[in-house]
Amino acid sequence: MTTTPVVTESVSGLPVVAGIVPDVTGLDRVFDYLVPPSLTDVVALGSRVRMSLNGRRVGGWVVSLGSPSSDLATNKLKSIDKSSGIGPDAEMLDLCRWASDRWCASRLRPFLVTASPNTVVTRASPARRTKVLAEPVSPAATSLLAQGGGVLRLPPSADQMPTVLAAARLGPTLVVCASVDNAQILATRLRRTGISVALMPHEWAQARGGVDVVIGARAAAFAPCPNLAVAVVLDEHEESLQEERAPTWHARDVLARRARLAKAPLLLVSPCPSVVGLHQRTLLAPSSEREHASWPTVQVVDQSDLEPWKRSLLSSELIAHLRHADLRVACVLNTKGQARLLACRSCKMLARCESCTGSMVENVVGQLDCGTCQRSRPKVCANCGSSVLSRIRPGVGRLRDELEAAAQRDVLAVVAGKNKDELFDDTTADVFIGTEAVLHRCRRIDVVAFLDFDSELLAPRYQASEQAMALVAKAARLVGIRERGGRIILQTSLPDNDVVLAAVAGDPGILSQAELARREMLGFPPVSALAVIEGEGGDAFASSLSAMGGITVVAHREKWLVRASNHDVLTHAFINTERPAHSKIRIEVDPPRI
Repeated sequence: MTTTPVVTESVSGLPVVAGIVPDVTGLDRVFDYLVPPSLTDVVALGSRVRMSLNGRRVGGWVVSLGSPSSDLATNKLKSIDKSSGIGPDAEMLDLCRWASDRWCASRLRPFLVTASPNTVVTRASPARRTKVLAEPVSPAATSLLAQGGGVLRLPPSADQMPTVLAAARLGPTLVVCASVDNAQILATRLRRTGISVALMPHEWAQARGGVDVVIGARAAAFAPCPNLAVAVVLDEHEESLQEERAPTWHARDVLARRARLAKAPLLLVSPCPSVVGLHQRTLLAPSSEREHASWPTVQVVDQSDLEPWKRSLLSSELIAHLRHADLRVACVLNTKGQARLLACRSCKMLARCESCTGSMVENVVGQLDCGTCQRSRPKVCANCGSSVLSRIRPGVGRLRDELEAAAQRDVLAVVAGKNKDELFDDTTADVFIGTEAVLHRCRRIDVVAFLDFDSELLAPRYQASEQAMALVAKAARLVGIRERGGRIILQTSLPDNDVVLAAVAGDPGILSQAELARREMLGFPPVSALAVIEGEGGDAFASSLSAMGGITVVAHREKWLVRASNHDVLTHAFINTERPAHSKIRIEVDPPRI
């Protein structure tokens, strides 16, 4: 039995047709539905609705409303079944469309999901704006906001609260944090000052109604914030601010767009800002003396004179701290399996690229490949010409027993993905070994030791130096300032590396300047825009892209690396290149781990 759709009419006498994006994975079309009379007062742009699609009931978002076009047979359209509450408003829909183009997603659904409440919300909460002028406020943040925004380099141990309070004085403020925990802590502290706060995503309705501060993790970049006055990104350097799955959008860039449209200042806060964040923005940093004092003591264990395969990860300097009964020590080694670093047995030099100084690995027998700039050479040492290269470094599992013997006390292994189903108790030991997860899960640490810092400095990624500095900053926040005994140990054969020099000096600007020069030489962001293509049909799509002006396409680790002078050129090329039929292409714009 078939039912004839009921054709409803608007005030003008024409039926109201809603364009709806279904909440169905892989379905990227907009479908037309009629708005029944019972829903005309509640269905608006961004509304969440339920309707029948291919014999099943699904949810969706209204992305357009209006009278039907002349060629649309309204008598064949189905009607919306019910309303599921409010969703992103018209302004946020435009932001979602922009983000879809910017990250070459070709679909709205991922952004609509992010911009919607996680429960059914039928109406916004009443506005709760206050005129509370809470103290203390950051003079540096106040000054930078008065100049129209920029980058505030705040030492890792510094309190971020005064910065947020300075922003809140200017009006409705949207704050994005690098972690959910940090957002929750700041929200609690802000409420104690009398400021009205909406913590995302659970307080979406309050944010939509209007509060002094809307705060949350990465997804809060799409949170409602009526009459946005200031946008703030805390810990801008953190990788967690970028979505790992395609589309790989970054909260910093989303907030930059929102702030530009709202003519509001954008404030990026970080102990070690990324060069992309610094690009064409004003930087305000503490005096060199004050910044140096706000970092912990960084002790460099120089292992450059030792044969690489004979270098012990348990140096005498480290053992001295391990055996100090009053110190809690966390050892970091981001190697769970076999290490990939190679070293020459003749001259002891690490296998590095002569072009970009990145590490080279043997993916193909007899050939060394650079993971950063894609150069290759035969398996020989660039320094002495020897062909005898050896792999170095063990992993976490093997090291735990060695650490326990050296420390003469219990050692707890901490690896991401383990111990999640049980309550992790960091009071059962005072010495820890693990991947960087140890920096997230352990508290009250006195010393953090990076056992093999070379594996971070020479990682086959163009962002390796920034990511290594971010690890040092995370460790610095954990151990505290030098005056209180905070200490970081870097075991490395590259004591003159810019990251090491910046960490020792407590001056991330040393790295920023050198890193920008490297990026300009290699043509990496921020002086270019990058994307990676993979999946079925990727070869044909990459071939079509290469014919576009201003686009360079090269093979990269069984994928395709696309480079353009800027994101406008990159976006234009992707939008105007037809995808092969039945293709399953995955596109990563601004790939975080390339």
